[in-house]
Amino acid sequence: MHSTDIAHAPTPEPATGDRRRWFALAIVMTAAFMDLVDVTIVNIAVPSIQRDEGATFSQIQWITAGYALAFAAGLVTGGRLGDIHGRKRVFLVGIGGFTVASALCGLAVNPEMLVASRILQGAMAALMVPQVLSIVHATFPAHERGKVFGLFGAIVGLGAVSGPLLGALLTEGNLFGLEWRPIFLINLPVGVAALFLGSRFITESKAPRALKLDLPGVALVTLALLMLLYPLTRGRELGWPVWGYVSMAGALVVFAALVAYERAKGARDGSPLIELSLFRVKSFAAGIAVQTVFGVGLGVFFLVWTLYMQIGLGWSALRAGLTGVPFSVAVSVAAGMSVQQLVPRFGRKVLQAGALVMAAGVLIYLAEADHYGLGITSWQMALPLVVMGAGMGLIVAPLTEAVLSEVPREHAGSASGLINTVQQMGHALGLGLVSVVFFGVIDERLAPAEVGPAFVDGFTHALGWVAAVLGAIFLLMFALPKRPAQHVEGAAGAEEAPVTGEKKPELVP
Repeated sequence: MHSTDIAHAPTPEPATGDRRRWFALAIVMTAAFMDLVDVTIVNIAVPSIQRDEGATFSQIQWITAGYALAFAAGLVTGGRLGDIHGRKRVFLVGIGGFTVASALCGLAVNPEMLVASRILQGAMAALMVPQVLSIVHATFPAHERGKVFGLFGAIVGLGAVSGPLLGALLTEGNLFGLEWRPIFLINLPVGVAALFLGSRFITESKAPRALKLDLPGVALVTLALLMLLYPLTRGRELGWPVWGYVSMAGALVVFAALVAYERAKGARDGSPLIELSLFRVKSFAAGIAVQTVFGVGLGVFFLVWTLYMQIGLGWSALRAGLTGVPFSVAVSVAAGMSVQQLVPRFGRKVLQAGALVMAAGVLIYLAEADHYGLGITSWQMALPLVVMGAGMGLIVAPLTEAVLSEVPREHAGSASGLINTVQQMGHALGLGLVSVVFFGVIDERLAPAEVGPAFVDGFTHALGWVAAVLGAIFLLMFALPKRPAQHVEGAAGAEEAPVTGEKKPELVP
């Protein structure tokens, strides 16, 4: 019987008197921030890495793509490992490995070592990141989760833009003559502190019934994601070969085989890698669709935006990073307001308003970029960036809550892994679309004087696509619940007890 169809005995919420949960929250949020920054920080340092290490274009691409591929391929597995072996234990293994991989990146002696270290870093992030939402879900009672997810949304906003800014400061600062290496080495003290404090303050939690790692499921999901993401990552560089299209089409077949296998596995022993019954929860299924499409829009915008400012307008990495500060501040402020004040009062309409506000910001940016051309200033960009950031803030925090609000607690790890996986898939799809919506309107051979105007045209063309994606998100949001479910007692299903020897009641058929 599916978990959403099972009546369960009432179970107590996590205790509200334990102050350690707020220390635990600070630690897991720091880890989430490290990951978000690490995804973007490398882009700013690419010219320095290329110059210092003599890396080829393919190697440079793999320094960024290797992380994303390993991360996306391991997220669902990382979530399930936390369910089985304990979220705290797997989180600590992940953050320890992430810290070691960061050290290897910073000490890399050649491009090959840097690529391998980035792949390891992505794999360790895949162990670490799914535990963040699972630990929050298991540690905080329902009435506090709105506030917590508001903080999470603020962290997402800060991480999205502060990565390039931090990368610019560290690279141009050339600390101790280390050039680009501090962008990785800065993770060491943060990681060591998180490892020490996490072992003290995070409470262990597991799924309430014994689960097993579904190795065939791991193999199928990894194969499907690699078949989809590898051609997207390398397609433009290789001239979009036929095998790339065959591989992406084949990924759909493997995904179908995965669904069939997981359904049979769930019926056989109740321990599948992907809990398909989650998709019977309307809020989860709709939220996953919105997360995927939202990831596409963000994947297109952030890459094109960086290329537009640094190559098209010829701005320094530091100026480009500073230009994004208004966006980051607006996301953080709006995220906190949306969950704590607006969503409890207006429900789903807040998320839909966010999509429309963000689309309005994109269209303002498009008009300004087209009007001012190469003469545009950072101050002129501030208005559309603030509007876009406010719209994004209204979406990111309550969307996470909407996806997880009705998920049975024993499947929190699997659900968190799926959320992060579809975000990465959407982001990768967006990066693949950049070849069409941006480079597709730019001639391959440009004289130096033609580069700026061509990149401005490409940027405005891409912004039109981003606005269209946000319109699609607005329509998809009609499938989300009208009101937040976090205050409905029992909505989260059966809860797991901290691992202290005390057992909570399990689901009763």
